[in-house]
Amino acid sequence: MRTSHFAALAVSALLVAAKEISPDPELAKIYESGQVHEQLMAKKHATWDRKLKSGAFNSRKWKSRGGDGAIRCKNGVAAVVPGDLLQTFKCNNVDYYDFVSHADLGSATGEGSSSWGWTSKDGREFVVIAQADGAAFAEINKKGKLVYLGRLPQSTTAEPSIWREIRGYKNFIIIGSEAVNHGVQVFDMSKLLKVDPKSPVTFDANKDVTSWWNDLPIGRTHNVVVNEEKEYAIAVGAQPRTSSCRSGLIFIDLKDPSNPTTLGCAAGDGYVHDAQCIVYRGPHTKYNGREICYGYNEDTLTIYDVTEKNATNIISRTSYEGASYTHQGWVTNPDWQEFLVLDDELDEVNGRGPAASGHPITYFWDIRDLENPKQTGLFKSPAYSIDHNQFVIDGFTYQSNYGAGLRILDLRTLPRDPTGARVTEAGFFDIYPEDDNEPNGGVIDFVGTWSHYPFFKSGYILINTIERGAFVVKRSK
Repeated sequence: MRTSHFAALAVSALLVAAKEISPDPELAKIYESGQVHEQLMAKKHATWDRKLKSGAFNSRKWKSRGGDGAIRCKNGVAAVVPGDLLQTFKCNNVDYYDFVSHADLGSATGEGSSSWGWTSKDGREFVVIAQADGAAFAEINKKGKLVYLGRLPQSTTAEPSIWREIRGYKNFIIIGSEAVNHGVQVFDMSKLLKVDPKSPVTFDANKDVTSWWNDLPIGRTHNVVVNEEKEYAIAVGAQPRTSSCRSGLIFIDLKDPSNPTTLGCAAGDGYVHDAQCIVYRGPHTKYNGREICYGYNEDTLTIYDVTEKNATNIISRTSYEGASYTHQGWVTNPDWQEFLVLDDELDEVNGRGPAASGHPITYFWDIRDLENPKQTGLFKSPAYSIDHNQFVIDGFTYQSNYGAGLRILDLRTLPRDPTGARVTEAGFFDIYPEDDNEPNGGVIDFVGTWSHYPFFKSGYILINTIERGAFVVKRSK
């Protein structure tokens, strides 16, 4: 009873207005204890256990398309199977190209999560699709077809887990998991160049990885992020919170991907759920050339100077009205860092702050002064759902918003109007028609898309879904 009371307190004390605030020391203790995170994970498990029992995770019932060319978004829908409501996807300015089920991507469990991509020197575009029992490899060809090439199972020392996160580093991918004893897998994507799609390859999790790094308290990490320019990765959220690094930033030297080593850790703000770590280029000249991590730390946006890897140098630690579970975010322009976007995973669930109505909120932050970031405004989605992961490319943020699917916001006016009043939704593709007829046109639940990969030069976007499999879409011309 005491745990649930404190977790409730952590969200009930928040107000409706959108504004940066100093972290509340008493609430901070509740987050630091892990109670709020445990409550969030329990909510997810409850949904997924229910879905598993209902057969929703049986991806074999969804036929992979296997065709070429687009099914255009017309009159607000992409009718993949005309007349079938579960194969008719609401959309705007985004076209459907392909779908392959988790089963046809070689997974026995399904349960999709993270995703990433890699472009070879000759321009071929490959994707990695995380599932509970490993990661599937595929190529998106020039017609937008998703061609399955094989998979890398989870580490042999670990059990399957839906929490599997992937990032890219040069021609390698870095894979971490919440599974105990999983460690971090490093895999060379160039191995895919000679794979014949007619004979997909299941790689050996011991023999075929470039390396395996496991300098983690119990071999699990919530996420992995990469600073490719400086040639290192960071494991974040590595439980338990009582470890010496307190689930903070653990730095992994990748100069030699075949022999990753530990550089140090920044434990000072405790648990880090996600982060973006890049070299600072921007108006705060004091930090030009320094290595900065923007940490999404449950109840705060925490900005670190991580140039020194064995110390915690916190530049600022800021909360905001409406904060329920600060989840993830992205700088709008890494080459000139003035603004970032931030998503909160529990504000819609708990009906708090600007998200009280159940419409996902994108929070806008002015970071021109790293020591005093300002939460300047927000965008309220017309969808009814939960926001999860987003990335910004050329002034547009691409978001995986669970049951609401892929949402795309036009942020190009943000430097002129940091309130976000002129930010608009540029397009969307709703991959979860199961909730279309609900009273609000959606559900506040952990269903639909976990992640996407929008960085390909071709414009093709991979969307990984929890239940069905992987979609390929593209913005309409």
